[in-house]
Amino acid sequence: MSGRTTVVHFVRHGEVHNPEGILYGRLPGYRLSEEGRRQAKLVAGFLADHDVRVVHASPMQRAAETAAPVAERHGLDVTTEERLIEAENRFEGCRVSVGDGALRSPRHWPKLWNPLRPSWGEPYLRIAHRMLATAHRARQAAGSGEAVCVSHQLPIWTLRRFVEGKPLWHDPRKRQCSLASVTSLVFRDEEFERVLYAEPAGETDAKASGA
Repeated sequence: MSGRTTVVHFVRHGEVHNPEGILYGRLPGYRLSEEGRRQAKLVAGFLADHDVRVVHASPMQRAAETAAPVAERHGLDVTTEERLIEAENRFEGCRVSVGDGALRSPRHWPKLWNPLRPSWGEPYLRIAHRMLATAHRARQAAGSGEAVCVSHQLPIWTLRRFVEGKPLWHDPRKRQCSLASVTSLVFRDEEFERVLYAEPAGETDAKASGA
């Protein structure tokens, strides 16, 4: 099949320093932990032999810190891309693990009325559309090379389900998007072709503090 192949790698940021164990979302000041910095270097090593031509990152500190070793390895600058930001969430700043924190309080229950949307945060479809727009912008910038976009678990997983034609509602415990993982969208010219997935830093538990 003829046509130009471009790959856009969506990298989830590394482990975050989060001793409080809260849902930090878009709160400022959440940086990578020591382990997170190690994971970022593993991602940079994984992508070292790829033809990376552009590196974009979410405006959150943890994403920029994860992108930095990748950009440095390829002699590139990190461009901040607002559309890669973490999803909005009304539980931001709370502890939300099962049996603990905000989910036990009846005052929060009205936020949970529609898990298909979801009612407690940014609609899945809106996330998918902004992430896909970012993918195409990165694809165009990379030409026949590759692009790296550092983002967050929910936006990356939502984008993957969208391009694979799957329902956007899902069980958060079953997301295949570990810390510092690489979800790659392969395009033939402007058409999406397939998804590749890798875990340079190994598999991690999505429910762990710092994830």
